[in-house]
Amino acid sequence: MSRVLLRGAQVITMVPGRPDAEHADVLVDGDRIAAVGENIEAPDTEIVDFSGRIVIPGLVNAHLHTWQTALRSVGADWTLMEYLTHLHGECVGHYTPADMHIGNLAGALNQLNCGTTTLGDWCHNALSPEHADAAVEGLAQAGIRAVFLHGTPYRAPATPHPLTEIDRLLDGPVRDHALVTLGMALQGPQYSSPETAVADFRAGSERGLVVSLHQSGGEPAPGWEAVRAAGLFSPLTNVVHGTDLPADWLKTLLEAGVTFTTTPENELGQGHGTPITGSLLRLHAAPSLGTDIDTAVPGKLLTAARIALAHQRGLDHARHRQETGMHADTASVTSKQALAWATVEGAKALGLADRVGRIEVGMQADLVAVDARAFNLWPAHDPVATVLHADIANIEAVMVAGTWRKRDHALLTSRLDDVKDRLRESGERLLRSIGPAGPQA
Repeated sequence: MSRVLLRGAQVITMVPGRPDAEHADVLVDGDRIAAVGENIEAPDTEIVDFSGRIVIPGLVNAHLHTWQTALRSVGADWTLMEYLTHLHGECVGHYTPADMHIGNLAGALNQLNCGTTTLGDWCHNALSPEHADAAVEGLAQAGIRAVFLHGTPYRAPATPHPLTEIDRLLDGPVRDHALVTLGMALQGPQYSSPETAVADFRAGSERGLVVSLHQSGGEPAPGWEAVRAAGLFSPLTNVVHGTDLPADWLKTLLEAGVTFTTTPENELGQGHGTPITGSLLRLHAAPSLGTDIDTAVPGKLLTAARIALAHQRGLDHARHRQETGMHADTASVTSKQALAWATVEGAKALGLADRVGRIEVGMQADLVAVDARAFNLWPAHDPVATVLHADIANIEAVMVAGTWRKRDHALLTSRLDDVKDRLRESGERLLRSIGPAGPQA
């Protein structure tokens, strides 16, 4: 397999005990990181000069409904209830397998373009085996690392997750793609009966799969207590949003190893509730990040990280002034923490912490090079802050499992115009299913 030596960059490894940023070489052997250090000598190796760049672990977008890509921006002014009415009430049933494929392909390519190398694809529109297979194939074709979180449209509370589909995917479509693994996008415990929630959680546990669930505002439903009593909360449980969960529930879930994913821009914009970043930090935990839906917000994880950071700092500054009558002397949350939410914490949330999220020997070679020479970033005094300030135009190169997916600021994907044409056609047809109160009014 190929060997590549990345030389001359400032490297942010996200490894505990190492500097925030360091001048180091990174040796990639096949799909893994073989060495990190100064002046690495590696004969018979392709050398890539990344002087003036900052190399970071690939970003992890832990929560995206990628299947909605063809409907980008149509819900930018929707509230949560409008989104549920128009998207889930009117539109989902009109999706064909071809719509699922192009949505996931284009959405995953966009994530790569933005520096995301691992995607938690929360696919709650798998209407049939053909829809699920098409969605998986879209991810695989893009070349992104992904956890395909299989889900179905919102169902009656007593309807269990279709486990025959989970086992079919495990035995075939997902098994056949090295970068795609399987998880379960569950309706419960917030939106299913206690009995169904317990059965679904137990099914995920028996298969060793990440189970991810929504919780947006309001007190925990009865299913939460049923799952807790059954001892089924674990590090393979991921709670998305988690807004308004009481402190005692947060503490209980964190003690069980449960991870949390916040999607700050959409939570604030649509009305899910206040992001729980601060609640987690006060319990010595941290969130992972997602961008949620391209229908409402852009799919740029670095933007999500900046919004999460600024929002929490704003809350903390206001609290400090109320309590002391004075401005704070230091920031309550650091840029390094925000970058960890977009890398290390995302890897934990998707059950991939042993593979991605850090630049360390033995980890998968999922890497991003940020061009810090660009006019909007230069002179880049603080490498971590510089990365958070970066935009798509600054993402020069993206590598997944040792394979370049973006070089010289361009995706290494043929027929992008065809992808765009298919995405437009899909979106225009799906828009016709949205009622007169929707974006065509």
